[in-house]
Amino acid sequence: MGSLFEVLRTKLKEKGYKLTTQRRVIYDVFIENTDSHLSPEEVYEMVKDKYPEIGLATVYRTLQLLDELEVVSKINFNDGCNRYELNTNTDDHQHHHLICLECGNVSEVEIDLLDNLEEKIEMESDFRIIDHNVKFFGYCKSCDEKKSIQ
Repeated sequence: MGSLFEVLRTKLKEKGYKLTTQRRVIYDVFIENTDSHLSPEEVYEMVKDKYPEIGLATVYRTLQLLDELEVVSKINFNDGCNRYELNTNTDDHQHHHLICLECGNVSEVEIDLLDNLEEKIEMESDFRIIDHNVKFFGYCKSCDEKKSIQ
């Protein structure tokens, strides 16, 4: 956990920011919920238990800053709400997501088979790809089984 905070502290310092109590408590939420995709409201609910003085606007501003610093990633799952997750990427690509259309469950897919496709696109289109983001929409096993029964 210490190294994640050092990365945050370093990135904040590089941009002229300090690691305030509010920023640390919000970042704590992501470290404690590593595999979660949290809305600002969910982060707020988790943070206000530990730090009751914090406001929702502070959470929104902090999430925007943490996204700019690339220590969290903002994701849109086409459900009308931006969500955030801890950015643990050690390479240049983000992982992909499986999104259940029934229950809204989000699972992560670490497999990335698009490198060859990226190379081909770059060669054929004179376009340098920096990243890609793939979302798969469908039904999780539980919801799919329920649909089959009906």
